Amino acid sequence: MPRRIPDRAPNQADVARLAGVSTQTVSRVMSGQQHVRSETERRVRAAVDELGYRVHGAAASLASGRTRVLGVIVVSTTQYSSSAIGVGIETVAAERGYTVTTAAVSNHSTAAAFAAAFDRLERQGAEGIVLVAPVDFEDPGMVARMRRTPTVQIERGVGEDESAAQEQTLVARLATTHLLDLGHATVWHVSGDDDWLESRRRRESWAATLQERGILPPPVIPGDWTPESGYRAGRTLAAIPEVTAVFVSSDEMAFGVIRALHEAGRNVPDRVSVVSVDDIPLAAYASPALTTVRQPFVERGRSAALRVIGLIEGADLGVAHDVAPTLVVRASTARPPVR
Repeated sequence: MPRRIPDRAPNQADVARLAGVSTQTVSRVMSGQQHVRSETERRVRAAVDELGYRVHGAAASLASGRTRVLGVIVVSTTQYSSSAIGVGIETVAAERGYTVTTAAVSNHSTAAAFAAAFDRLERQGAEGIVLVAPVDFEDPGMVARMRRTPTVQIERGVGEDESAAQEQTLVARLATTHLLDLGHATVWHVSGDDDWLESRRRRESWAATLQERGILPPPVIPGDWTPESGYRAGRTLAAIPEVTAVFVSSDEMAFGVIRALHEAGRNVPDRVSVVSVDDIPLAAYASPALTTVRQPFVERGRSAALRVIGLIEGADLGVAHDVAPTLVVRASTARPPVR
């Protein structure tokens, strides 16, 4: 039977007495700090379990001056990428003794909406903030906020290099080059939402890759990340006889593109080859299975969380570079049809 402290909840002093250590040692163990002997940690954990002690977050923050809260600002979306990035952030936060609180902002929001979300997270005690929002932040109010509170932006880290831009450039180059190397005369492009940095970077890299081969880029077919927009784009592409290869800026849009092409009798990949981006779990089970550029979403979330915690703690956490995007070749691409 667990030992009970009568008439009140157990506190750190009770745990320290039972474990035979100081309250400072109990605090270090409960906050996940390093440099505690394994045997000492074992005794403290055993005492915690026996007494039923639970850390009270508000009390801990008052005592230490720390909240150990990470804020995350996300654009409201059903995209797989956001949830996978969130998994990476949550995993690192738990490993480092932080909790995560999230503020969602609707798509196409103004800078004022992002600023309001930022302020909301600060009021909730966020010591650092991760922006899972691939949009430009040139608004002076947002710039000031990101300077006063440790902040990392997924698509372009504050104070970081342009590795994120290079990654999206590589995504488009891998997809476009694969289709050209199969022998297609050109590659058409279905873009994502133009407000998103990654969409613009992919479009620019697609066009540059074609131009390097001496090919004039065809008109861009706009999309907004949804399967519905992909379906509309697919109907447009199906009406253009010379289309044999398409680079679609997300797997979800590619599902819609392929559906529209099949309905029009332009079967994939016999008549039209399709490459997309993300490699979400459904990509391997599409009909046909999608050739796509895999993005390291979970690793990207982990990296962002480690960077922001490093900024908070003034420590070098040895953050590894994100895993590079890779082309996953499946059944949706083939050589162009014989005319």
